[in-house]
Amino acid sequence: MAIRAGRRATLRPVTLFKAASTVSLLTLASRVTGLLRDVLMSSVFGVSALTDAFYIAFRIPNLFRRVFGEGAFSQAFVPVLAATRTGAGDAGARTLVDHVATLLLWTLVLLCIAGVVGAPLLVWALASGLRKTPHAYDAAIVMTRWMFPYIGFMSLVALAGGVLNTWRRFAVPAASPVLLNVAMIAAIAFGAPWFSRLGIEPIYALCIGVMGGGVLQLAIQLPALRAIGMWPHIGVSGGALRSAWADPATRNVLRLMLPALLGVSVAQISLLINTQIASYLPSGSVSWLNSADRLMEFPTALLGVALGVVLMPQLAAARASGDAERYSGMLDWGLRLVFLLAIPCSVALLVFAGPLVATLFHYGAFKDSDVSQVALALGGYGSGLLGLVAVKVLAPGYYASHDMKTPMRIAIVALVATQLLNLALVPVLRHAGLALSIGLGALLNAALLLAGLLRRGSYKPVPGWGVFALQVVAASALLAIFLMWGAASFPWIGLRAERLQRVGLLAMLLLGAGAIYFGALAAAGVKLRQFVTR
Repeated sequence: MAIRAGRRATLRPVTLFKAASTVSLLTLASRVTGLLRDVLMSSVFGVSALTDAFYIAFRIPNLFRRVFGEGAFSQAFVPVLAATRTGAGDAGARTLVDHVATLLLWTLVLLCIAGVVGAPLLVWALASGLRKTPHAYDAAIVMTRWMFPYIGFMSLVALAGGVLNTWRRFAVPAASPVLLNVAMIAAIAFGAPWFSRLGIEPIYALCIGVMGGGVLQLAIQLPALRAIGMWPHIGVSGGALRSAWADPATRNVLRLMLPALLGVSVAQISLLINTQIASYLPSGSVSWLNSADRLMEFPTALLGVALGVVLMPQLAAARASGDAERYSGMLDWGLRLVFLLAIPCSVALLVFAGPLVATLFHYGAFKDSDVSQVALALGGYGSGLLGLVAVKVLAPGYYASHDMKTPMRIAIVALVATQLLNLALVPVLRHAGLALSIGLGALLNAALLLAGLLRRGSYKPVPGWGVFALQVVAASALLAIFLMWGAASFPWIGLRAERLQRVGLLAMLLLGAGAIYFGALAAAGVKLRQFVTR
């Protein structure tokens, strides 16, 4: 009996690490194709008021998606689904999925209609400063109307992904964003020239790519749901809606969604304010921030999103079964992995931003001056990378306990702090000040979430954190010295014509940086295998 228990205790973390690795690798594919998409877009369209208009229009449905779909809905739905499956089995979970899917679909239909009709108001609320360029402002309204229904597809994708992740089928939800990038790349390569021949502004072709990507992402989820017997049956009659509304589990999802909605909305309000501020800065500021954000998505998605996706249903199941030790142990494992990988990534973004931006974006219509502007924003974001990633692990610690209110209150504090920082930093640093404020606000958010878990005793750190932190910081210092040398020793912008040479040089330096960092950790006594087998 003891041997069996020991085997389960050993296998569980290995499974978590394997699942997180799977999600990370597939997310990497998504981010690589997303980077190719943005590089191609920068090369074809450059940085202008029209590219700002597209990013603003695309941000509007994404803002609603993060609030209603991947944000508040997922945070409320996944813990309830995991608890329902633990208590009532697959049959109870299937009923919950049917009822939630019914209410969600009809809500999305009404929301999409409202969004298309209210596009002018939405663009004004998000980026009224774009009115200084009237043709770009009008283009943002048109593109918002074309792309707003994207939120409907992506919210249904979030529902399907929540179900699949609860059943530990992580691959399909993690891989589906690749389809959006492929669709947008096809729109740039084939749609934009076609639109140009028809006398239509070529950037409008991206809207077709976005909508096509939404359809493809939903389509790939459906066979996976059918394979696990969780294909949702959506009711269309009044009786079906009343039955869905009367389900106590469905009401529990809605009850938890309200504080989660407020908490997620706080983060999106911060994004809305920052976009509004950026629209009043020099033309191109929104595009510079978007390019920097694209690079930030690599570490935040590969670390934070992957761990959050894997940990959420497992933390919820541990809470539902009353296994406090397992719950705390998973949080400790996740936070150590975040610290191990986020610190060196943050160092790289701070001291090596110029070479990264030059190698990845400096082609076609992307100017030399754009490189320095994006690098400034990337450094600002990089200052708060640890916080941005840690929040993805810490917040599920609350959601798993059905506590949505505490993260909401903390998010409000972080929002206020971020905007106060904007008042001080934006007049001096312009768009880079916006990025730096977000980074520092994320650090505050993570610190307060961690303090709350420690104070209530939900998370009890495993001994050894002090030594571990010193080992990581020392190895990161060596990494910083090497990357500073690499940034200063080569003419990264001057190598524009030698593309392969610049790419090869970047790859060699990054491989060398990785060898230095992990070699220093090994020399300091860090047993990296423990993150797989602990």
